[in-house]
Amino acid sequence: MTSALILIDLMPRIIALPLAPHSGDEVLVRCRALARAFRASGRPVVMVRVERPNVVEQPPGSGFADDLVEDGDIVVVKRTIGAFYGTDLNEQLRKLGVDTVVIAGLVTTMGVESTARAAADHGYELEFVADAMSGLAADEHEFAVQRTFPRFGEILNTADYS
Repeated sequence: MTSALILIDLMPRIIALPLAPHSGDEVLVRCRALARAFRASGRPVVMVRVERPNVVEQPPGSGFADDLVEDGDIVVVKRTIGAFYGTDLNEQLRKLGVDTVVIAGLVTTMGVESTARAAADHGYELEFVADAMSGLAADEHEFAVQRTFPRFGEILNTADYS
């Protein structure tokens, strides 16, 4: 089994949103820990961020959070909610022999869920890091983690990867 970590939309303007049940800063700390663990074991780390299509300039805070991306990480810029459509993410993962994706980031019921559904459609095994993601509302996040995501893969926490 070759797994890759996919971190979704860890951008200052999204981290700063009023998120629940975890703050954007809490999610960022946990995602950094996950990335360190994956890099230390030689597994791929994918950093995904969104750009709004058809605008001259992206809103402030549209880059990655400071000190998040490291040399060797795969960087994907998406223009839709999920990270697969219109990008080369699937091709890059296949080239590395990845069969399992570990997903975390922001926002649970948007970029995270959309990317997870597409990953399942592409035949990947899925793992969700529940405490390294957060929603626009706690009840949305909890519903996804407790009801939706178990239908697609395994639910874990950051400590499971240390």
